[in-house]
Amino acid sequence: MDIFLDHIAEFGHSLLLTLALTAIGFAGSLILGTVTAVCRVSPVTPLRVVGAVYVEIFRNMPLLSLLIVVVFGLPDVGLRLSLFNSAAICLMLIGGAFTCEALRSGINAVPEGNAEAARSIGLTFTQSILFVVLPQALRSMIQPLVNIFIGQLLGSSLAAAVNVDELTYRVQFLNLQYAGGLALFGIAAVIYIVIALLSGAVGARLEKTLAVHR
Repeated sequence: MDIFLDHIAEFGHSLLLTLALTAIGFAGSLILGTVTAVCRVSPVTPLRVVGAVYVEIFRNMPLLSLLIVVVFGLPDVGLRLSLFNSAAICLMLIGGAFTCEALRSGINAVPEGNAEAARSIGLTFTQSILFVVLPQALRSMIQPLVNIFIGQLLGSSLAAAVNVDELTYRVQFLNLQYAGGLALFGIAAVIYIVIALLSGAVGARLEKTLAVHR
C-alpha cells in the first residue's frame, strides 16, 4: 500500500490512459461495428461478403497477436504509429467484430414488418436501417454493448505487452522496481472490478430508461 500511495500520481496518469484507451476503443468499435452490421444485412452481396470476412477474421484473432502485428509489423511497411494509437486501433478492430454481431442480432430481432413499413413510405434501405431499425435494435442491445465495453476495458491491459503506460504496465513496472509482490496487482484488480461494476450499473440504468413498455 505504501508503494501505491507514494506513486499515486503515476497510478492516476496510467488509469487515465486506461480509461482513454477503453473509451476510444469502444467508440471506434461502435462505429465500425455499426457500419459492418449494416453491410451484413445489406441486400448487396459484396457488402455482405466483406462484412462476414471482417467479422470472421477479427472475432477469432487474439488481441495480443494483433497488437504484436500492428506494433512491430506496420513499421516494416513504412507506417509508424504511436504505441497508444496502435493499441486503440487493435481494440477497435477486435471490438468492432463483436459489436457487429451484437448489433446484427438486435437488427434481426426487430419485426420485419417495421422495415417493410419504412420502405413502403419511400425510405431507402439505408434510411430505414438508420432511422427505423437501428433505434429499435439499440434498445435491446444495451447490456451486450456494456459487456463489449467491459471487454475493451479488460483487453486494454494487454497493451502493457507493447509498453503502453496504462494501469497494468504501471503495476508491472513498480512491481519490478520495488518487488511489491501481489499487493499492487490486487489494487489494480480492484480498480478494474470497480470500473466494470459501475459500467454494468450504468448499462442497467440505461436499459431501464430506454425500455419500451407495452
